[in-house]
Amino acid sequence: MLLNRWRRWRRSRPFWGGLLAVLAGAEICALPLAPLKVMLQQGVAGIPSVLMGAVMIVLGLTAWFAPAQRGLAGVLTTLVATAALVLSNLGGFLIGTLLGILGGGLMFAWQPHAAAAAPVRPSPTDATDAAGTTGATGATGATGTADVTPAPPHDNAPSRSTRHHDPQGAQP
Repeated sequence: MLLNRWRRWRRSRPFWGGLLAVLAGAEICALPLAPLKVMLQQGVAGIPSVLMGAVMIVLGLTAWFAPAQRGLAGVLTTLVATAALVLSNLGGFLIGTLLGILGGGLMFAWQPHAAAAAPVRPSPTDATDAAGTTGATGATGATGTADVTPAPPHDNAPSRSTRHHDPQGAQP
């Protein structure tokens, strides 16, 4: 039961992207938070490393606990990881930068799982009558002209005239 709840929680958010962002932030923070003797030698240059690592950890946690903000968190994680390459010991010796870029990309690309659509059942007018014509395409009206209603597509595939929802309005 607990395992099922964990799986449901993990699949309802960009878990792996957030995990990689948290690991990248920890990697970038690791060297500046070394013993005091190493930190004193590094001086002020260690401050951006700690701040960037902390920001990446917060962005990874944001992806977990506020999945609606995953797009912004993913872009910011990628930008901070790229900036850490220059400002923070080669981005945690390149490991933190690579983990951050990969985690940011996974967060940005993640989409919530859509519920499965109910299967489409054929209507009674689509059935073939005794003469071998279909009710929607082969029937003629009182004037003798054929109906212009197109036949439904086979195997429940969407037809070309099906309009898809596009929130940005880039409908072809």
